Amino acid sequence: MRGRHGETRLGAAELGTELGERATLVQFSTAFCQPCRATRRTLAEVAAMVDGVVHVEIDAEDRLALVRELGIVTTPTVLVLDAAGRTVRRAAGAPRKADVIAALGAAISDTARGG
Repeated sequence: MRGRHGETRLGAAELGTELGERATLVQFSTAFCQPCRATRRTLAEVAAMVDGVVHVEIDAEDRLALVRELGIVTTPTVLVLDAAGRTVRRAAGAPRKADVIAALGAAISDTARGG
């Protein structure tokens, strides 16, 4: 899970599915979290708009070890990963669609530059 420079990288083993070709939107949720529902819709819409981007939702209660390792303290928490699984952006609470798109742009451009 740690990259060569000590940064955290997530992959299929941690996420339970493959990374997106260009970027991955990872959402940590809990069953009774109202803002998680709105976040799910927002991230799914953005992922559908951009080729090579996937949305992965993780039940925080089912994945406590990962939640602890990543320091997730509230749901929803969203991680924007680049193609290599590095966290480019992180936000707690329900994000605005424009903010997700901007963060995704940063993840994709970082990857394109070899970031």
